[in-house]
Amino acid sequence: MTTSHPSVDVVIPVLNEEKALPVCVARLREFLPKAIPNPYRIVIADNGSSDRTLDICQELSQRYPDVAYIRLEQRGRGRALKKAWLESSAGILSYMDVDLSTDINAFPAMVKALEDGAHVAYGSRLARGAKVYKRTLKREITSRGYNALIKLLFCNHFSDAQCGFKAVTRETAQAIVPHVVNNNWFFDTELLLIAEKRGFRLKGVPVVWTDDPDTRVRIMRTVAEDVKGLFRLRFGGMPRVERPR
Repeated sequence: MTTSHPSVDVVIPVLNEEKALPVCVARLREFLPKAIPNPYRIVIADNGSSDRTLDICQELSQRYPDVAYIRLEQRGRGRALKKAWLESSAGILSYMDVDLSTDINAFPAMVKALEDGAHVAYGSRLARGAKVYKRTLKREITSRGYNALIKLLFCNHFSDAQCGFKAVTRETAQAIVPHVVNNNWFFDTELLLIAEKRGFRLKGVPVVWTDDPDTRVRIMRTVAEDVKGLFRLRFGGMPRVERPR
């Protein structure tokens, strides 16, 4: 008996990643056909790059039939994911960071979680079985403090809001993403909070994560934006979203 598997889009948001992008795509193209039985497509979401990233996107998409790209002039990871996910016809929509800080061996478990009935699957660096390498004390304290603040405000059950490794069903993206206000790093947290509070099924997947010393995240600015977003959702009201059956 043949079992059909939904198609998967793997979105890679990029901003000035001319060096990391070819390496990332090469690793994914080698890994994905062996790791999942699903038809897949790698979608590079270039949001405002000013180096050769766009040229490389074009070169890769012309060379490989399983690679596509979209271009946004405005920056913002959340903005890039909104466009890529909402315009996709794939059954499963995912994303990961171009530096592949999260070990991609956890990716099949996320896909399976969605095939088994979850609406959202997320990588967790804080779940039992997860491993984190080379993380600075400052980033460790910031991450744990941020997740503790979320739990204090929302009594949520998901363990890691901002690991750049997530997947959703297409129906879930269509239901939730139009209601996500933030276009930057808080997109992840807002997505998870809306999903959990509106009864969507979430599944955390423990991951192996290695800190990237060349990260583009400006920690204090991001923290300030995230805290502002948390208070907006807590005191401004959570949008009403109908869960897919």
